[in-house]
Amino acid sequence: MPRVIHFEIRAEDIERAKKFYEDVFGWKIEKWEGPMEYWSITTGKQEEPGINGGMMRRQVGEPGADTPISTYICTIDVPDIDKYLNQIQKHGGKVTGEKRPITGVGWLAYCLDTEKNIFGIMQPDMSAR
Repeated sequence: MPRVIHFEIRAEDIERAKKFYEDVFGWKIEKWEGPMEYWSITTGKQEEPGINGGMMRRQVGEPGADTPISTYICTIDVPDIDKYLNQIQKHGGKVTGEKRPITGVGWLAYCLDTEKNIFGIMQPDMSAR
């Protein structure tokens, strides 16, 4: 069965977005040495679960903040959702609503990064109700 193996973050201001993800999640973001303007994102150790991604400039004509969501939403596993909600806001992101329980799974919240991209964060918690 095919699996998701890569994600991309689009940004109007690469340095601002890069700083946000490095400061909030500790990701390593480096300029790619290929033929196009692209940044590689490492989200963790290769032997740990998860995927890595990339970052590129938002292209002319791509949906903006006032456009309905027409993409996948990536959700990031965090050990302490309240801590990360605070970090996201501290570094220029926004929390789009209250954290909510996903029964028997964990706590989920949706946020916007500095480029107005939506993403989720989830703290695993089998007792969430």
